Amino acid sequence: MDQGEAEGEAESGGILHAISNKRNEIRHRRTLNLTYRIVVGIVGTVVLVVGILAIPYPGPGWLIVFAGLGILATEFAWAHRLLTFAKGKYDAWMDWVKVQHWSVQALLALATFAIVLGTMWLLGALELAAGWVGIEWAWLQSPIL
Repeated sequence: MDQGEAEGEAESGGILHAISNKRNEIRHRRTLNLTYRIVVGIVGTVVLVVGILAIPYPGPGWLIVFAGLGILATEFAWAHRLLTFAKGKYDAWMDWVKVQHWSVQALLALATFAIVLGTMWLLGALELAAGWVGIEWAWLQSPIL
């Protein structure tokens, strides 16, 4: 290890140590600690809910879920247990999907596509996009908007 690497590790260790010290200071002040935990709970829950809503869509839905649980796990033991459980189930699901026949994988992809398309229809995105190219079909209109 050269001097630059050693300095980098010392700086990151120093930052983590400083954060840990600041958190310990907060922990010893009852009102501030409660406020901190409430803020972490709210932020973590919002991130978690956004992730859950994003799961069926292409993109980082599960990553957002795990980020939300990670935020909550910094203050709540139940969230840490749930994070460990959820990561294990996610890994098991992905391992199962990888060993399936291509037809099962295609069916899962088709189901994901159907969920995305259905949501876009319900939210009026299909009608909006069709309008951009001059298509005005009545069945593209959302039944809830």
